[in-house]
Amino acid sequence: MKKHFPIFLLVALLLCNNLFSQNKGIQIAFLADVHFQDLYGDFSDNAFKGVENPKTKKKSLLRTMNSQLHSTRIFNENYFAFLSALDDVAKRGIKIVALPGDFTDDGQAYNLRGLKQILDEYQKKYGIRFFITTGNHDPVSPFRKNGGKSDFLGEDGSPINIFSTKNSVKDNGQETFITKDIAMCGYFEIMDMLEEFGFYPSEKDLFWESPYEHSSYENYSFKKALKSSEYSKRMYEVSPGFIIPDLSYVVEPVNGIWLLALDGNTYLPKNLSNDPTDPDNFNSASIGYNNILSNKRHLIDWVKKISKEAEKNNKILIAFTHYPMVDYNDGASENIKNLLGESKWQLDRMPHDSIAKVFADAGLKLHFAGHLHINDTGIKTFENGKMLVNVQVPSLAAYLPGYKILTVNSPTDFDVETVSITDVPRFDELFPLYQKEFDALKSQGAKDSWNIDILKTKNYHDFTLFHLKELVRLRLVPSDWPKNFIEKASKLSGEDLFYLSIDTTNSSKINTGKFKTWNFEDALFNLYQLQSADELAKKDIPERRLLQFKILHENFEKLNTADKFLNQLKTFFSVLMKLSSGDPVDHFKINLKKRKILNLKQLKPIKD
Repeated sequence: MKKHFPIFLLVALLLCNNLFSQNKGIQIAFLADVHFQDLYGDFSDNAFKGVENPKTKKKSLLRTMNSQLHSTRIFNENYFAFLSALDDVAKRGIKIVALPGDFTDDGQAYNLRGLKQILDEYQKKYGIRFFITTGNHDPVSPFRKNGGKSDFLGEDGSPINIFSTKNSVKDNGQETFITKDIAMCGYFEIMDMLEEFGFYPSEKDLFWESPYEHSSYENYSFKKALKSSEYSKRMYEVSPGFIIPDLSYVVEPVNGIWLLALDGNTYLPKNLSNDPTDPDNFNSASIGYNNILSNKRHLIDWVKKISKEAEKNNKILIAFTHYPMVDYNDGASENIKNLLGESKWQLDRMPHDSIAKVFADAGLKLHFAGHLHINDTGIKTFENGKMLVNVQVPSLAAYLPGYKILTVNSPTDFDVETVSITDVPRFDELFPLYQKEFDALKSQGAKDSWNIDILKTKNYHDFTLFHLKELVRLRLVPSDWPKNFIEKASKLSGEDLFYLSIDTTNSSKINTGKFKTWNFEDALFNLYQLQSADELAKKDIPERRLLQFKILHENFEKLNTADKFLNQLKTFFSVLMKLSSGDPVDHFKINLKKRKILNLKQLKPIKD
């Protein structure tokens, strides 16, 4: 029997070819680590709606400023940043948006409802299609898990508890509210709530497939795909006797483009003798891809099949997951380990070198990820001629807030641009409530309180920059850095550092006046800025200081000493320089044929 090529696929193919021939390109926006929390949501079983804002007269379900300044993510203002980013996407006419995980703050039902409402609105109003993959915060366990938070803001400015059951509440003397909607949903609930955003096939798409029902593109059937997408058919054995879901899928939203949404979560059981359905019997998936090779091998095998199928049918395969596949520290990881230890600076999340090779061998060339709340580009080339480009998408809930736009010019030619979210309407809407919180802390005699000056920031960019500064002071320095080193280094000015970096017996008179304008704590903060925003951080660091960092690095490298402290400073400036000179991240072109990346925009640091 003679087979006929489906007419709708033929028409779409002609349209796609015409699109590329006119050099318009196809654009896809990537919004990672939104960490959406519905400030104006409600609970289905409790009338509590939060605290009233004297500025707006509206009630808000918000977390305390103290809690978010101790967290690597902002809990509240990212709500407004998300809306601002979507408005920007809509204004640019982009019709495809991918969310590489952590789209909610722990997958609570009320947050999922709020997210769905927003995505539905933008889909209906602007014709935007959304495609989601899971992160370690959605879900936090394969199955629904009771819990809650003890850092919501109460009416009097003090923290309150909101938990899913009374048994989940710690006895901390705070006012408590109970609602099932604060429980952390598992795969089933998330998949059910957000089914139309890629987790299930749609008749709008030309192709859809999960890892468990592989069939040829020519024989694709929507009805068969819909049947194979059922929750019960998307399971695998992560460890003997432990059957959990995997929500990976590939979709063709427009002809010629295959979006490969990989579920990078690998939830390993804590105890093989315990209940395999107990949500508390699973470790976090935050380590990322390092458990894939041993416990989720089927995913790699499926990627190989999809890559071959895409190549056979002249499709451009673009992968996105929550976790990075390539080193994201610009080659500084070994230096960081020597300075801080192997358990600090998120080094446990660093993907093994074998991860990039395995997925490159499987056919991946271009991959977008989140998880780390950093802006970075990682490139791995191999002797067999293969290359994998890993693009780290910045978070909207951390410095430097933004998203990525991928423009597909041809099967081997891509542009990647970072859009910074600077001016966000309503970003300061909650400031009166934070003032009430600060006053309450002050009246209680709280020590080491957060800095009230954050409420003087004029835009969202400055707000996230201030957030990072407080995070470094309140959490990252105390938890990551050797106490003796910090105590000694914090007393040093830039001039002091200069003289420590040289052999004064052989040096001529040097003018070090400009080194006096900053100190080690400034350099430490700049280090975290560069880690978070890469070259984009240079917009916020004085140009002269960056040049002085380079001088110090070169001096320390020449310094031959057995002094432990001086060698620590040498390592510090080595890390700083590597983080400030990585691959392009702002706006660049990827040429897969030539295996090259071209920087399309040279950033200029701020003047002193």
